[in-house]
Amino acid sequence: MSVFAQSGTNSPYSQYGLGVLSDQTSGFNRGMNGLGLGFRESNQVNFINPASYSSMDSLMFLFDAGLSGQITSFTENEKTLNANNADFEYVVAGFRAFKHVGVSFGILPYTNIGYNYSVSDYLDGDRNMVYTNSYSGSGGIHQVYFGLGWEFLKGMSVGANVSYLWGDYERAVINSYSDSWAKTLSKYYTATVNSYKIDLGAQYVHAFDKNNELTLGVTYGLGHKLNATPRCDVVSTDPSTSTPDTTSYSVKKGLAIPTTLGVGLMWKHKNQWKLGIDYNYQKWGSIEYPVYTTVGNTPVYQLSDDYYDDRHKITVGGEFCKNAYSRNFFNRVRFRAGASYATPYYKVNGQDGPKEISVSAGFGIPIMNGYNNRSILNISGQWVRSEATGLIKENTFRINIGLTFNERWFMKWKVE
Repeated sequence: MSVFAQSGTNSPYSQYGLGVLSDQTSGFNRGMNGLGLGFRESNQVNFINPASYSSMDSLMFLFDAGLSGQITSFTENEKTLNANNADFEYVVAGFRAFKHVGVSFGILPYTNIGYNYSVSDYLDGDRNMVYTNSYSGSGGIHQVYFGLGWEFLKGMSVGANVSYLWGDYERAVINSYSDSWAKTLSKYYTATVNSYKIDLGAQYVHAFDKNNELTLGVTYGLGHKLNATPRCDVVSTDPSTSTPDTTSYSVKKGLAIPTTLGVGLMWKHKNQWKLGIDYNYQKWGSIEYPVYTTVGNTPVYQLSDDYYDDRHKITVGGEFCKNAYSRNFFNRVRFRAGASYATPYYKVNGQDGPKEISVSAGFGIPIMNGYNNRSILNISGQWVRSEATGLIKENTFRINIGLTFNERWFMKWKVE
């Protein structure tokens, strides 16, 4: 097997479903491996729970942008290959619009598709005939959102993100033979997505005393069919005529996103320790996906209800900062770490896809100069292992860099 890197991802597993699901987290979350459903930060945009927007500082405008670079090792049948890429991840912003009301908006990826590999073998044991199947794909779905968070009672907040989803993908399975007179059959899959996404959130803060408080965070995402008509073009080529024969199939509204549910807890001690746990559930198992197959002797491209699986993910992690307002630089550095376990959302040839184990660690480094001492540089390293029985093993090391600009835009100046 040969593998080539693509933008956004280089995983052969991105050929399944809607592609590799994006983390959809910002720089400070990634240091804790994506943790954040219960986090309320006045100086960070925590868009994974829109209820957190209500905690934004009334004087500040926040702007956050991030990028990542990764090296992935693929192992199959005791053979190992490496690939690497880099990607611009997200741009988000946030500010307090009114008392107890925060606003956020931004752009981020929803899924990524990028792979290019081939498999060769002898045809039915005939060493005089070698076949090659080449697999390639690119594209993905992008998300732009606008969100509001409102603290309508002391300690109780709600919020919503309304998003526009768009993007497309192209996937190809190209068949060829060492004998130029053999008949070939290739398949090309395409789709274009233009749809919406709605995510709701809530947070409740309970203070036990002046040093300890617990925050409960809950999120709900609305599942629905996407405005997309996936298409499959099957091209059969007979070398004796040199004329390709193309048969096209399509399924109207054949793609969908799942209903999602998230629950998280965050415990804060003396504003130094922040420890949390998140659970995320995605109801993919009730969604159908278009599959090219043969019924009897008739080829069809139709929806299958045995393609997806419900996805479960649990994340634990935390942050430590000795004193966020200290004049000592090192006392203001935020130390973060986290770990996750996730099940797959799709099947590969009837069996469960790869399970994922990941860990991360990182820093929130304050930027201090003559005119700004509130912005933060978030840097983290993440290791991700994806593995399923009898399938390719992936080990990815990723560096995430996010820069949060924290500007004091809304201060009322006084002149003497």
